[in-house]
Amino acid sequence: MKMITAIIKPFKLDDVRDALEEVGVRGITVTEVKGFGRQKGHTELYRGAEYVVDFLPKLKIEIAAPSDQVEIIVETIVETASNNKVGDGKIFIYDLEKVIRIRTGETDQDAL
Repeated sequence: MKMITAIIKPFKLDDVRDALEEVGVRGITVTEVKGFGRQKGHTELYRGAEYVVDFLPKLKIEIAAPSDQVEIIVETIVETASNNKVGDGKIFIYDLEKVIRIRTGETDQDAL
């Protein structure tokens, strides 16, 4: 089992969610986050004063998935979330040691 964490631009969420549903993903967790990478941030004007926005709004999507589905999930996120511009986001994949469904006590694959 793997945990897939993707950081994407907020306006791409609906497209990514719909595409993931089409490839069989049954559940995701979405968190509003802020951060920066190569994009660095930008300068904005508010009431005549300039200020620097260091941390840009992003969304973090987390998906627990069987190892054999990781490739299709990652391809789907890349295809749907990409604008071919700096700041499109990143995907992190790591091993998931154990999953337990609280309601039933099911574990691992059965709990997904």
